[in-house]
Amino acid sequence: MQKSILITGCSSGIGQDAAHGMRARGWRVFASCRQQRDCDRLRAQGFESPLIDYTDADSIKSGLAEVLQTTGGTLDALFNNGAHGLPGAVEDVPTEGLRQIFEANVFGWHDLTRQVIPVMRAQGHGRIVQNSSVLGLVAMPWRGAYVATKYAIEGLTDTLRLELRDTDIKVILIEPGPVTSKIRVNSIPMFERFIDWENSALRKRYEASLLKRLYESSGPDRFELPASAVTEKLAHAVQAKRPRPRYYVTTPTYIAGYLRRILPTRTIDRILSDI
Repeated sequence: MQKSILITGCSSGIGQDAAHGMRARGWRVFASCRQQRDCDRLRAQGFESPLIDYTDADSIKSGLAEVLQTTGGTLDALFNNGAHGLPGAVEDVPTEGLRQIFEANVFGWHDLTRQVIPVMRAQGHGRIVQNSSVLGLVAMPWRGAYVATKYAIEGLTDTLRLELRDTDIKVILIEPGPVTSKIRVNSIPMFERFIDWENSALRKRYEASLLKRLYESSGPDRFELPASAVTEKLAHAVQAKRPRPRYYVTTPTYIAGYLRRILPTRTIDRILSDI
């Protein structure tokens, strides 16, 4: 019987590659997006594409219902992937901006996951894969809001894995680092909406660093890998008999994990403060 997977955030980048990659591996892929036009585009490519917007509880419920109606009430794997950034210094991030990024990057994931768990309990198996980040392992300047959401996902996922240990529902984290995607471009509207950098005490640092990174494309980041590198890890996570709790993807992720284990916090701060 063909196995099924629901993947969120499939309009571009990691989600889009995962949808194509898992379909090529023989899976029935439900490639969800938060905008209808992207769902329509994916349907034209032969995908089943439910509308799921993590900030809209009704769309989470109806999108999953659409999947379950099609499969007869089963789902073998969930890949929580859709997320966005809100670049800016922590002192400049308004609470409403932080609230909105948590709605998209944490609360929506939690909502969908909670609705999927009873399905997997009833069928006696399942895989829940969370797309975290190197920023779920270490913090970096200008990324505080995004870091906070990934730290939250790490904590929730680790706890969920412990709580489901006596079931055949496996809970897994994937830890990408620099991967080719549109997350930088997609974060610009959030930055422009919420960050008043011109009146910030850190204005000169914005001009010297963050603004250039946001608006001046300088090509791939060092160590950047294509999105297919994440798909390879996802495939192992959902197909291996004993999947790992965590899958590192890029060189910076391996380095971050290693440094966090062996170095004191002050040393790590010195290394990461100017990145």
